[in-house]
Amino acid sequence: MFDPSAPHIIILLVVVLLLFGSTRLPGAAQALGKSMHIFKKSVKGLDEDKQAEEASTTRATVVPPTPPQPLPSPPPMSAQQAQIDALQRQLNDLQQSAGNAQQGSGSATAGQQDTRSY
Repeated sequence: MFDPSAPHIIILLVVVLLLFGSTRLPGAAQALGKSMHIFKKSVKGLDEDKQAEEASTTRATVVPPTPPQPLPSPPPMSAQQAQIDALQRQLNDLQQSAGNAQQGSGSATAGQQDTRSY
């Protein structure tokens, strides 16, 4: 690959000087220096932010427990609650009738098994 020895660095500097010229080279170097300074400052700022976050998360705040509130009295039965109760009763009736139907069919199949002879 590229071995940065002294002759290579000299050739590289000459090429850069020819490309940018002697008038633009100081401005480019100054802009590069400012960019590096801003970059280093932002990296240090990120480290400081992480340290500040860690310090703020390690501090525990003690909040006294609030006394339990008494439960409010139940509101009077509304129309929606009445509908819910009616639907619940219907559901229970359907489950009971389905259970009875399964028991009846179960006894019929059991009777069929008893009548078979081997």
